[in-house]
Formats: sequence, structure tokens, C-alpha cells
Amino acid sequence: QVQLVESGGGLVQPGDSLRLSCAASGRTSSNYAMGWFRQAPGKEREFIAAISWRGVTTPYADFVKGRFTISRDNAKNTVYLQMNDLVPDDTAVYYCAAAKGPAALRKEYGYDSWGQGTQVTVSS
Repeated sequence: QVQLVESGGGLVQPGDSLRLSCAASGRTSSNYAMGWFRQAPGKEREFIAAISWRGVTTPYADFVKGRFTISRDNAKNTVYLQMNDLVPDDTAVYYCAAAKGPAALRKEYGYDSWGQGTQVTVSS
């Protein structure tokens, strides 16, 4: 398995931007897809975006609507989630995850390693 540590969360105002980072360690190969999920209070964890190990495939959830961008730097073993034009409904704990393989990237069962999460709060 791979160890994942998220960072970059915080309290921001509506319309602001944040960039989340996810540092990976423990698995020597970077040949795995990565994903971002989030869980708001009282709701189930939901898929946000994923990225293949070469960065060619990047599926997004519909609610992203072009506001979020996932990227990765395999040399740094880090995946990023750039979030723009944040709204209060984006308030959640954000998790990164390492995929088991190239399939089921929109589903939690497609991942076998998870970070502890980073809190994002959007409030005026």
C-alpha cells in the first residue's frame, strides 16, 4: 500500500481558490491512478476527480463544472487539486486515494489507500 498525506485545506470565502496537495510514499512505482473524494457533514463520501498515472485520463464529477483541476507530479509523488470559485457547498473533508488499477476510478472500491483528509470550509 501507499501512505497518503493531504494538505492545503483551510477556511476561505466564497469565490476564493485553494490548491490541495497529496503526498504519496511507500509504493516505489508511480504507476497508479489517483483520485480525490470529499465528504460533507451528514453526507456520503463522493467522487471529485481522478487522474491516470500518466495524467492522460482525468474524469471529473459533474458538480465540478470546470471549477476544479486535478494534476500530478510523479517526480514529487504528489497529486494536486486546484479548486476555484469555491462555494459553501464545497465545505467538506477532502481525501485523496490511490487506485487499485485503471478501472472504477469514480468508485470508492476502486481505491485501496486513503489519506486522513483535509478540511475545507467555505464561509463568508
